[in-house]
Amino acid sequence: MLSKTWKVQPLPMIIVEILKKKGSLTDVDLLEALRSSSSLYRDLSFDELNKTLMRMELSGLISVSSLTRGRRLVQLVKK
Repeated sequence: MLSKTWKVQPLPMIIVEILKKKGSLTDVDLLEALRSSSSLYRDLSFDELNKTLMRMELSGLISVSSLTRGRRLVQLVKK
């Protein structure tokens, strides 16, 4: 369920920080890292993560590629 409160730090910024620190991650590992990094994102759903990843990919911040069935690799795009 989407929360209607403002987050202290937007989800895309936290995703970028995690990818800078840890490098490429699978979508499952990224979700676990987000849930453990902040209590604000403890209840983050996979659907909400996917929507955010799609927006970030369309804006050119990240690249998402398919690994195996149901698993994707998330990488930060180097500029």
